[in-house]
Amino acid sequence: MTTLKQARGPQPDQPRLSLAEVIETVTDGPLPVRFTAYDGSAAGPPDAELGLHLLAPRGASYLVTAPGDLGLARAYVSGDLDLAGVHPGDPYPLLRALEDVRFRLPPPRLLPVIARSLGTELLRPPPPPPQEALPRWRRVAEGLRHSRTRDAEAIRHHYDVSNAFYERVLGPSMTYTCACYPHEAATLEEAQENKYRLVFDKLRLQEGDRLLDIGCGWGGMVRYAARRGVRAIGATLSREQAAWAQRAIDEESLGGLAEVRFSDYRDIKESGFDAVSSIGLTEHVGVRHYPAYFRGIRERLRVGGLLLNHCITRPDNRMRPTGAFIDRYVFPDGELTGSGAVIAAAQDAGLEVRHEENLREHYALTLAQWCRNLADHWDACVEEVGQATARVWGLYMAGSRLGFERGGVELHQVLAVRTDGRGAAGLPLRPWWDG
Repeated sequence: MTTLKQARGPQPDQPRLSLAEVIETVTDGPLPVRFTAYDGSAAGPPDAELGLHLLAPRGASYLVTAPGDLGLARAYVSGDLDLAGVHPGDPYPLLRALEDVRFRLPPPRLLPVIARSLGTELLRPPPPPPQEALPRWRRVAEGLRHSRTRDAEAIRHHYDVSNAFYERVLGPSMTYTCACYPHEAATLEEAQENKYRLVFDKLRLQEGDRLLDIGCGWGGMVRYAARRGVRAIGATLSREQAAWAQRAIDEESLGGLAEVRFSDYRDIKESGFDAVSSIGLTEHVGVRHYPAYFRGIRERLRVGGLLLNHCITRPDNRMRPTGAFIDRYVFPDGELTGSGAVIAAAQDAGLEVRHEENLREHYALTLAQWCRNLADHWDACVEEVGQATARVWGLYMAGSRLGFERGGVELHQVLAVRTDGRGAAGLPLRPWWDG
């Protein structure tokens, strides 16, 4: 096969090129999986168990006109690309096989060859799938990112999908954050319960204490604390989450102790809390807003009150984009930085950091179970949210699992305290869990 990678430019007598040859121009290195296309062409190892099958011209246009992995995601989400050898709810084995493959735009010198071989329409970018959120931040001043309106829109895009969908994927705990596995054979529910226990113990919560849980999701931490006599308030920007959480509180007869508000965490007026938990919120705050975020938390704590900040981080403290697929399909406006930047921002806001740990491997295990849940309940999930959205979730969770396994992303818990200004915090010399 004469590949476009070998071509040096359009030649009058050059034969027409197949879709497989065109696809080779947008990949660096040999394909480790089998690629087949609707024109009958193929590339990659003939005996590969895993593969990609291109079904329609629109999918080919996505692959050729969108940079990086975005084109692959668009073709897959739109239904123009099928995966072979994996379940759509858990495409992890295929993503692992493609881990070292880099997708790019075809070189400009080869565009005339592609146009002559397959038609100019192939080079015209189709509209993206409707599940894609346009990155409007590129067209507005940077200061408008993470405004209250923008944050509410971003949260609605991701979290107001369907409570029934989340129940099937997340399981009975309805907890959409990293679990903490007491051992590798633990169930997801055991690990999520253990995570709440860990947070509760780190915050030294006792019956009668007051807890504020910001970005509380479906109220898992709020209800865990309330069952143990703690008065807990949760805040979420997702109306669907708040309604589900409040029903769960009522069903457990915890209304005298627990409350979940459909509210921006910045609108919580109460103060003097014994503890604040932030489990999976910092990713949505925006790095530029860390100073105000941590100052606001400090102002809501009593002297000696503790903060447990649990968030996804990078393995370094350099700022860079989250990636087109994540930004457009999963977490619009989401930002990540390293644990060092998180700790520094907390310290600069007047909080004294006492403990931190990385639960990276635990998140890989959590995501693996979420993918299994999605695969096990695939038909019901597709019926609930549609095939395109279900495909987005399978792709996103399997890809994230790979990232946590390989160390491209981490999960850090940071424990900090508000001192009295003279260094007194009323804490023991060493916490019991630290040995």
